Amino acid sequence: MKIKPALRFWQIWNVSFGFLGIQIGFALQSANVSRILSNLGADLHSLSFFWLAAPVMGLIVQPIVGAASDRTWNRFGRRGSYILGGAFIAAVAMWLMPNSAALVSVIPPLVFGALMFALMDGSFNITMQPFRALVADMVPEDQRTLGYSVQSFLINTGAVVGSVLPYFLTNILQVSNTAAEGEVPPSVIWSFYIGGAILLLSVIWTVFKTKEYPPEVYCAQNGIDFDEWTAYGKQKKSLGEKLTNFWHLFTQMPKVMAQLAVVQFFSWFALYIMWVYTTPAVAQHAFGTPIGDASSELYQEAGNWVGVLFGAYSLFAALFSIVMTRVAKALGRKTTYGTALLLGGLGYISMYFFNTPNLLILSMVGVGIAWAAILAMPYSILSESLPADKMGVYMGIFNFTIAGPQIISGFIGGFILRSLFGNEAIYMMIVCGIAMLLGALAVSTIKTSREKQP
Repeated sequence: MKIKPALRFWQIWNVSFGFLGIQIGFALQSANVSRILSNLGADLHSLSFFWLAAPVMGLIVQPIVGAASDRTWNRFGRRGSYILGGAFIAAVAMWLMPNSAALVSVIPPLVFGALMFALMDGSFNITMQPFRALVADMVPEDQRTLGYSVQSFLINTGAVVGSVLPYFLTNILQVSNTAAEGEVPPSVIWSFYIGGAILLLSVIWTVFKTKEYPPEVYCAQNGIDFDEWTAYGKQKKSLGEKLTNFWHLFTQMPKVMAQLAVVQFFSWFALYIMWVYTTPAVAQHAFGTPIGDASSELYQEAGNWVGVLFGAYSLFAALFSIVMTRVAKALGRKTTYGTALLLGGLGYISMYFFNTPNLLILSMVGVGIAWAAILAMPYSILSESLPADKMGVYMGIFNFTIAGPQIISGFIGGFILRSLFGNEAIYMMIVCGIAMLLGALAVSTIKTSREKQP
């Protein structure tokens, strides 16, 4: 077996640089989609159903793209064409979604906005899934934690930029933050324009700065018979055969993937609720807006502040990403992962006790540390257990553990808010905290071959 060469830091940086732009787009989506859909006419109870577009698209897209990229090789490499194509579609969707009210005359703006949201998130998934596999392809095993930590740092740096863009445009550049009922404020529209452009440019940087290993070299590095790999890729299979093969791979997943799935369930259940309900929670709890208010200037101000809070947790996540590799080496990945989720749970619960906007930033410290670990630790733990020739498809299957809990959360979130909490969204943040604490407990069930025990 040919040894995969160690990469210089800036080579590792270039491999993941495109994630900077992807996360700017994703952060804009996370902090502003509920706000945009509310502006276009969605009520508080229906928001979680609109947000189902995100995990459903991930559930469909990521395994397909993962399997396809495992068997692709062209001038852009194995993963590059998917990364680039997804980024282009995502940028176009970002430019269109906040303009739904102005662009549509045949279908209602809310429907068009929801469709653009689904297209945008699906394209993010097309781009993100190969990025996860690209790190595993290019980075040798002893640099994997560093590789995913760098990726986590870039993700969270991009998230800071994306989250604070509307606030920056409103308060520094004096772009209007209000709009007529049924329309989206210009500060949000221009944020999506800027975010889409940066997304596309950063992905282009990665695609053209990262030279993927040719198939014969990749096979030699990972102990794969090149002739068999080539012959398998040329086989024509029916849809039934593809589904049968996929099901076989699913049932033969490494045990550690199933163990991680339990942790992922609680983590992503909490994150989905956060993305859907933080804006109404902060608007009601810290700004004093009435339940159901989505068009007042005070609600728009709360929406901008939620962007700042999301930027804050992303900043704390980026800072923790810098030291996460060293912490994991000292304490072990499981201890680092579990402690991070514990802090995240406490951060969510503290939001109930902090009812002024500035104090909520303190809550974001724990949330940010948890987010950094969620982005890096599962992939670092999982990648060492996956066969190299099926890295992409298994990373896609692993996305079930992200999409599944979000879909469940989407179906029951509105019911919980209405039936148990009387539409007081701040209590949904406590639900987030409890879920994250359960995730921290579930980390103890993970068993890996080389995990350092505390």
